[in-house]
Amino acid sequence: MEQAAVANANARTASRSTLAQLVLFSLSLGILPIASYFLSLKYVWHGNSTWAAITAVATANIVLVAYIFASLRDDIKPIELKTPVQNSETRKER
Repeated sequence: MEQAAVANANARTASRSTLAQLVLFSLSLGILPIASYFLSLKYVWHGNSTWAAITAVATANIVLVAYIFASLRDDIKPIELKTPVQNSETRKER
């Protein structure tokens, strides 16, 4: 019974961190490309909107790749945790 409660608590914690990660990357995907467009338009490309748009597209792609990498890293963690730990004590020895 206690193991089930611990598993439920771990699942809730994992879903909260996943939700927080999704919110963080969603905000980043909305804010960073727009900010990079206007900042690069004014300070880097000095009014050339084509290069500023390319900068914004590159920024959006970087955010997407970072999200995919973070999601894959999170998928690998539970697999590592699920591997059974070998107990040196056998049932006969108990």
